[in-house]
Amino acid sequence: MPPRFVPRVLAGLLVCLAVLLTGCSPSSTAGPHGAGGPATERESRLPPEARQTLALIDRGGPFPYARDGAVFGNFEGRLPRHPRGYYHEYTVPTPGSRDRGARRLVTGQGHEIYYSDDHYNSFRAVLR
Repeated sequence: MPPRFVPRVLAGLLVCLAVLLTGCSPSSTAGPHGAGGPATERESRLPPEARQTLALIDRGGPFPYARDGAVFGNFEGRLPRHPRGYYHEYTVPTPGSRDRGARRLVTGQGHEIYYSDDHYNSFRAVLR
């Protein structure tokens, strides 16, 4: 390899390494529970319906869905483990959906908030 290409190759390798170490998504980062914990999402980057649901949670309701405020069991263990009753779930309306849709907010007794847009398959910790 000619000497003038070595800096370019090294720069490219450093960029690739930085992307691998920090992740590719500009809106989320490694979560508060380490590499295996949920990613994070700023409240301001959530869909408007999620922000409206957060405002309802802050006010204590009223909630539009009968299941809002129900205990979330965390049966799959995707959130940090706590005793049953620690987490509660709230529906985030999905425009155009005929039912509750797949989006949820889950709150914990320690004031943590998690957002799922795929019916609990993955979560992002909400940063307020």
